[in-house]
Amino acid sequence: MNKILYFRLCVALVLMLSACDSYLDRQPLGGPSDENYFTNQDELILAVNGIYAANNYAPLDNMPVNICIDNGTDIGWDRNNSSLQSLGKGNHDSNNGFAISVWTNAYITIARCNNILDNAGRVKDKTNAAIFARSIAEARFMRAFTYQYLIDYFGGVPLVTHLLDLAGSQVPKSSKEEVLDFILSELDAAAPDLPLSYSGSDVGRATRGAAFAVKARAALYGGKWDIAAEAAKTVMNLNVYNLHNDFKALFSYAGENSREIIFALQFLKASKTKTHSTPNNLLSRNALGFSNKVPSQSLVDSYACTDGLDIDKSPLYDPAHPFQNRDPRLGYTIAVPGSTFFNFQFETHRDSVKCWNYNNTPATRIDNQDALNAFATFTGYCWKKYVDLQDKDDRANSELNVTQVRYAEVLLVYAEAMIEANKIDATVYDAINQVRQRPGVNMPAITAGKTQSEMRSLVRKERLYELAMEGFRLSDIRRWKIAEQVMNGSFYGRIQRGLLASAPAIDNNGTPNYSNVPNKDQLRVIEVRKFNPDRDYLWPIPNIEIVTNSNLVQNPNY
Repeated sequence: MNKILYFRLCVALVLMLSACDSYLDRQPLGGPSDENYFTNQDELILAVNGIYAANNYAPLDNMPVNICIDNGTDIGWDRNNSSLQSLGKGNHDSNNGFAISVWTNAYITIARCNNILDNAGRVKDKTNAAIFARSIAEARFMRAFTYQYLIDYFGGVPLVTHLLDLAGSQVPKSSKEEVLDFILSELDAAAPDLPLSYSGSDVGRATRGAAFAVKARAALYGGKWDIAAEAAKTVMNLNVYNLHNDFKALFSYAGENSREIIFALQFLKASKTKTHSTPNNLLSRNALGFSNKVPSQSLVDSYACTDGLDIDKSPLYDPAHPFQNRDPRLGYTIAVPGSTFFNFQFETHRDSVKCWNYNNTPATRIDNQDALNAFATFTGYCWKKYVDLQDKDDRANSELNVTQVRYAEVLLVYAEAMIEANKIDATVYDAINQVRQRPGVNMPAITAGKTQSEMRSLVRKERLYELAMEGFRLSDIRRWKIAEQVMNGSFYGRIQRGLLASAPAIDNNGTPNYSNVPNKDQLRVIEVRKFNPDRDYLWPIPNIEIVTNSNLVQNPNY
């Protein structure tokens, strides 16, 4: 949906659709309601627009979910004393605000979808047939998309497929498998009526490719390898999508309309209709940001060298110059010391009290707030995705679209599903190598003849390098059953006045182990985490839901 479309989502629409959010809401007697709303095609389209708007919520610091959530995993940290920090630290409970926000807003979206599916039939005879079919398909897609991340975070959840009244509101959980089967069938049903692409103000709506891509993701996460591979292959065979030729531009205004983007949240600054504050939260202190969501030392050390070898195995790795000769995606994803970030020299060594400001002509020396400010990045690094100079003067109101599904993920889903099914052939190598060898990345090709175990390691690392800070890491470490390893113990930032004396050991999942590094004790310990494998592979169902629904059973050990 093009940014212009948000002009249609005025306050009247929000009020008009609020009845869908809860069966307890009451409409003004003279205003629109469930009984008198669906009367023409325009109202149907507005209702469908409302389901996209409902998905654009921000559970923390006015940032979309997927670019928050990696900061509650082994690769990122939220400096704020927040509910996301609690999820990462492992001291959360069923009153956790982040989990509550995800749950609540998911069911708001689902309710809006159900409202359309229950009531759109009233205007079928007054609506263009293709638009009517597309509208139904969009609602089914968005409902399935929402259930996909609900079961990923919470496991089994109430499967609500119609609007509820008070008498029917005590819905028990359906199993994760039951909801997954529903998701897959809904995406199959929606896909034929979704266009391959859009033009004009409709750009950004769900497409056929988005339906199959989400199906592939859901099936992969559910361990349905053949279904995942087939759905991903369907997207690949549409011949609609390509990898963008500039990785870093994908997360800037220049890349918003790339053929790599399959589905994205749309934002619009005009009249402050809908914006997000990602730059404000991620930027360095010199750039007047808060640096309150930051990448880990572990992630920095995970990226391979340009010869394709891990840093503990590559002759190209130099501890005195640790950011040289590395996978270019490290520098595209993370601002590292010695680089330029937002037109400032970026250096977080505590003795670097001055730095260059390249925004001035000629450049000037300034006090280095990234070393001096008490709330400068605690880890010594900053995220670079979704930070664009175009937002320099209004960092709290970015209208940069936030990608939910892109073609590189589809290629990696295909590869992983085929690897897990032990159907490794040339197409698997090709899928991974397309991602590794896009222009500007140009990492060495994976050569044939690898074992299943070797290929599993390669694709897991590739997901880490490619998708960091896009909301996939929590899902990955859970489904690979490595969360209890990577989410226990010290969460590290850089040595504040030095560098690691040697490379840490890198395991098959790309995770560093610092036990053999001589000066490991100088690493900054940001926090000490714990992960209970008998509890923390799922989030808790919000306590308020348990209290108000006697048929709802809490997840284990909460």
